[in-house]
Amino acid sequence: MPNALSTFLTLTIDGVSYGMMLFLISVGLTITLGVMRVVNLTHSAFAMIGGFITLWLMKSAGMHFFVALPVGVLATMALSLVLERTLYQWVYKCDPLGQLLMTIGMTFVVTAVVKNLAGPQIQSIVLPEVLLGQWSVIGLNVSVYRVFVLGLSVAVAGALWLCLEYTTFGARLRAAVDNPRMARCVGINVPLVFSVTFAIGCGLAALGGAVGTQMLPLEPYYGLKYLVLVLIVVAVGGLGSLKGSLYSALLLGFIDTMGRYYIPALGGFIIYLAVLAILLVRPRGLVGRIG
Repeated sequence: MPNALSTFLTLTIDGVSYGMMLFLISVGLTITLGVMRVVNLTHSAFAMIGGFITLWLMKSAGMHFFVALPVGVLATMALSLVLERTLYQWVYKCDPLGQLLMTIGMTFVVTAVVKNLAGPQIQSIVLPEVLLGQWSVIGLNVSVYRVFVLGLSVAVAGALWLCLEYTTFGARLRAAVDNPRMARCVGINVPLVFSVTFAIGCGLAALGGAVGTQMLPLEPYYGLKYLVLVLIVVAVGGLGSLKGSLYSALLLGFIDTMGRYYIPALGGFIIYLAVLAILLVRPRGLVGRIG
């Protein structure tokens, strides 16, 4: 296989896996912002929390990566439930500007807490041996870790889509969003549905934050540093559209990976040029708003 083609295919796989990791982190914000109509700028901080909890479980408790990962996600979901039942009850009552100010303020608080507990240095989760190295497939050298991230993300995206489209919980969520008063009349516990949905979104962010540390390393300013990336994915995809977020994450991951390799002079700036071009052509995003 020609070297140019081999390089392009390898970069494509890297770009797709990076895009799917972005989808994992951002899909929860798609749900809370686009479906639940809540401006939650603390969302990327939950990805950081999930990553640091997983890292702590591996270092201090001696857990294996594949054990610490689900435990870290569940711990993040539990924390998000507590916050949703307490602090976020005030956020729900605010107008969009109030929600923005309160949640960005919470992000600064989380950043300060993590900095004091974990230190200011950049950290990364040490992967198990099974995820290290490369596979050679038809002349391509494919990172095992990238394939793992890709496979996990596809499985989660499929499960999420099936849950929201074909389960009773998904129907209850849509009913609770479209007409909360009528949903209560037919026996749907709207606060419980919102709490569970919020926790699932934060858990997905935690999963992305933990498995993606090789691409987006952990640091106290993670919640602020990568918030723009998350917002870009949601905006380009279209508010409230899971399909749009998937398309957006894949497209932006591919563009960013290719741009950094083929146009290194622009570096990470090329993704912002791509976002500008996409939103000029489609102001409501690739798919547009649902509901």
